[in-house]
Amino acid sequence: MKTPARHLPGAMTSAMTSAMTSAMMTAMMTAVMTAVTTAVAVAATATALAGCSSAASPSGTSTSGASTSSATTPSTSTSSGAAGSSASPSASAASAAFPVTLTAANGKVTITSEPARIVSLDPTATEDLYAVGAGHQVVAVDQDSDYPAGVPKTSLSGLTPNIEAIAKYNPSLVVASQNSNGLVSGMTKLGIPVLIEPAAATLDDAYEQIQQIGEATGHTAQAAQVVETMKTQIAADVAKAGTTHKALTYYFELSANPFYSVTSSTFIGQIVGLFGLKNIADAASKPSDGGYPELSEEYIVTAKPQLIFLSDNQAADGGQSPAAVAKRPGWSAIPAVQDHEVIGLNDDVASRWGPRLPLLVAEIAQAVEQASST
Repeated sequence: MKTPARHLPGAMTSAMTSAMTSAMMTAMMTAVMTAVTTAVAVAATATALAGCSSAASPSGTSTSGASTSSATTPSTSTSSGAAGSSASPSASAASAAFPVTLTAANGKVTITSEPARIVSLDPTATEDLYAVGAGHQVVAVDQDSDYPAGVPKTSLSGLTPNIEAIAKYNPSLVVASQNSNGLVSGMTKLGIPVLIEPAAATLDDAYEQIQQIGEATGHTAQAAQVVETMKTQIAADVAKAGTTHKALTYYFELSANPFYSVTSSTFIGQIVGLFGLKNIADAASKPSDGGYPELSEEYIVTAKPQLIFLSDNQAADGGQSPAAVAKRPGWSAIPAVQDHEVIGLNDDVASRWGPRLPLLVAEIAQAVEQASST
């Protein structure tokens, strides 16, 4: 049985491990964590994809350090990231200010020059890179990175990274969400900087990661514009739908059989919490589950949620759907099922914390507006 852990953040997996058997966790890690776009991501993709077609092949050059000869001058004039667009001298100088030292999850990281060959080992990091206009610098991404279309996808793993395999791409920067298999120490020995950007705990964390990736790649101004656009879009949708819906209850489904959910303290819980909804999982949470409790079907049915959000729609995530939910024994009595308020979210967007977050907020906002009007 598969559960939706295809792109599950490391923080979530560690919390859920204590509540699941090792066999179930293995399934989750291989299975929680398409093509929906936003103005931010689509525009950035137009630039970045120019270099995708030839980037996936490993480089035969040495693995010693960063080369700036093949890097194009970063554009900071618009959020589109068009490769040929011009930037003001001041913006160009700010975005190309190297060397730069950043404080990431793995400590202080110094990048001596604009990285011309970037390897991304995390789907969210990949989306961030392309959104800020660094797509033309990306030479390889991990096996789970699938957005934007045309990224140089490889068999590299972010969960169990192989130092030798990564080094074959002669990277001048590696971006990952966790320091597994001695990734940082292994790449450091080769003189290659690693930026660890873990699962975001808050919206501000997500924004800060995008900004930091922009600084690390020479696209500071463009990253700032991406963040500002995200904030504007999210604020508009929240304002339109309203923030005082405490009378509306919801259930957010990570997986079915077993039924794992999220509490209000989690990143996803905070996103939904922007609208003031009441989370039925909060009452069932224990300290040991880390914010991701396993709920019984009886508990869910008895709680009678008025909204159900599914993040396990894709086949690899469980293949759930509003129709499938309606057929579950006893679930027909749930108000969300009766009122057709079971929402199948975009699984990838719901399990990542990058530039497509406004899409998730928009989906939730639409559902809240619909439920409030009934």
